[in-house]
Amino acid sequence: MTNTRKAEQGPGRATFPHGGGERRIVVIGAGAAGMMAAGRAAERGAEVLLCEKMEHPGKKLLVSGKTRCNLTNARELDGFMGMYGPGGPFLHAAFRRFFREDLLAFLERYGVETKTERGGRIFPVSDRAEDVLTAFRAYLKEQGVRLRTGSPVTAIRTEAGRVSGVQTSRDLYPAAAVILATGGATWPATGSTGDGYRLAAALGHRIVPLRPALVPLAVREISLARSLQGVSLRNVRLTAFRDPADGIDPGRIPENECGRGIGGRQPRPPVIESRMGEMMFTHFGIGGPIVLLMSLAVVDALAAGPVGVSIDLKPALTPVQLRERLQRDFDRHGRRQFRRHLEGLLPAKMVAPFLALTDIPADKPGHQITASERDRLAGLLKSLRINVKAPLPMASAIVTAGGIALEEVDPRTMASRKVSGLFFCGEVLDIDADTGGYNLQAAFSTGYLAGEGAADVVLSPDASAREGHDRERTGIEVAGQEPETFLRREGAS
Repeated sequence: MTNTRKAEQGPGRATFPHGGGERRIVVIGAGAAGMMAAGRAAERGAEVLLCEKMEHPGKKLLVSGKTRCNLTNARELDGFMGMYGPGGPFLHAAFRRFFREDLLAFLERYGVETKTERGGRIFPVSDRAEDVLTAFRAYLKEQGVRLRTGSPVTAIRTEAGRVSGVQTSRDLYPAAAVILATGGATWPATGSTGDGYRLAAALGHRIVPLRPALVPLAVREISLARSLQGVSLRNVRLTAFRDPADGIDPGRIPENECGRGIGGRQPRPPVIESRMGEMMFTHFGIGGPIVLLMSLAVVDALAAGPVGVSIDLKPALTPVQLRERLQRDFDRHGRRQFRRHLEGLLPAKMVAPFLALTDIPADKPGHQITASERDRLAGLLKSLRINVKAPLPMASAIVTAGGIALEEVDPRTMASRKVSGLFFCGEVLDIDADTGGYNLQAAFSTGYLAGEGAADVVLSPDASAREGHDRERTGIEVAGQEPETFLRREGAS
């Protein structure tokens, strides 16, 4: 049956009557998860109001994937689940109900064609996140979802352990179900400022401490970092240790990569993770793909003690092979100055710092370099060691780790186990993943499931009878103004 309700766009007053609410769902947050939840709930026949604090929906979606919108990933399911670490099993039901193929079919229905790139990353063919947002806008309009922008929710009302409505900065909306889809605490300019955690905590939900994930790392050797600023390294091996830099034993570096999302054996202490790929130096420390991927593990380790990293600049060679190669070069080009030997081994900007680190005179000829000097150079090339000071602040992270504790949410419906009629989806949950489209897929899947779960609640046969009984009661409880005690202070260990 065609739904003929009209969508309401913009910050103007919603046309819902303030009374009633027995068939109404209010979705808080018009990001990827919230828009999916609102559309799906309305598609099932519910009356849906979507409240967004910003003046436009989908602000974070528009900047995702560097504005190209990395929608999902082509990786097979087992490997896909592994990218979420301990949160993976929670997503089984959501992925069974709505997974990659469903998402791509949904987007195709609204004219968004997709392509698969290196690493299985799936993007719109147009490389425009705006096209994805346009598709969701069309979905919301088609299903009759009323969108109210510029409307921050300040409280969720409950009565007798059940949601009864939401309070915005200007209006009170009775509702039989509420879906909390406010996102995380990263990218605050897009509206993700941790509002959902405050609302959930005020209703009695436990919030797993928030930490920045997929975030660059500041180092203690700031002079070294600044001297290497802008240097981009490819095909290097980065290993993080639960040790200060001067305590790292290169012999403990595992033979193979290890870490979240990597099959095989897990790292043995003191190793935290070890990854091969690309990284770069910045004015504050280190960044780039492999740094971001291991950053959450490093952040969690820093809470317990010092962390150092080892950079293997020549991972294709064993220590013995590297020493032999260096000796051959010194013998073959005996008159060549040490500086010129380094120029053949390193990016140009790394030469001066390596001269200082090796303490070998720049003009020393190759045939005069001693065995101990050669070994010192080889040791630095195989294990350049740096102390991690801290992650950059939450605002610099791509994803928020932590959030609403998963044991308090039913994974089959995304329903709260504490408050009837309350549902969660997206980054507000204690779910995070590596880069590659995994975080957006989790948002879409949990949003779809939350929309269905909430619709089932408000459309159940006893909903009207329950609403009539509720109107006879008084003493509505208000939640939403609790202190932000669960946010980890930046820089705290």
